[in-house]
Amino acid sequence: MRIRLLVLWFSIGIGAPFVSGARAQALADAPDASPSASTTATAAGDSYRKPSQQVLFRNYAFDLLGPYPIFTSAATGAIHQATDNPPEWGQGGGAFARRFGSSYGIAIVETTARYSLAEAMRIDTLYYGCTCKRILPRLGHAVLSSFTGRRGADGHRVFSLPSVAAPYAGTFTATYAWYPDRFGAKDAFRMGNNGFLSYVGGNIANEFLFSTHGLLSHAHLPIRLGSDTQDQ
Repeated sequence: MRIRLLVLWFSIGIGAPFVSGARAQALADAPDASPSASTTATAAGDSYRKPSQQVLFRNYAFDLLGPYPIFTSAATGAIHQATDNPPEWGQGGGAFARRFGSSYGIAIVETTARYSLAEAMRIDTLYYGCTCKRILPRLGHAVLSSFTGRRGADGHRVFSLPSVAAPYAGTFTATYAWYPDRFGAKDAFRMGNNGFLSYVGGNIANEFLFSTHGLLSHAHLPIRLGSDTQDQ
């Protein structure tokens, strides 16, 4: 359990910039979205603009093939290799490749499940920063955004089954497709909990590092950031 939590927070701290930057870049670069209109906002006086299919596909492709899933999968594989977890997979280069492939496979299933369910249910699961400036409201916004998404032309907030279910889709698939036989539903659920906590942590990192009021909102990064505002 401690090892999984170590991987969780290590991945959040290092990998979140890649995810945040990629999503903002996709919004900023889309031909039908401008920096001032590329975000969701439902507070009085603000307007919601639904992301285009091109924007959604770019985000999906980056979340699937970008540096964040590759880095976190390699880090997870290395830690599990060092702790011989699971021991049935042994040691050596082949064992590390198997552990890396397992972690990356979970990420692929999770990402695909999130975007597929979001498309089927017509829910916008992209993260949008808060217009508020105080710490607690921003923290609450980041956590709430992990459980909710936007729907309809007005972008009203709804419970986001895609966001909540996706981490468990990944871990349950791994448990019954390629993990040792001794792993079962309890293990899949436990790993899914850690995956969802990672998702929440990523939203918190996005909010406090790269949103409009983030610590690195004005940093000169390789990936340029678009504007991102949300309700208070």
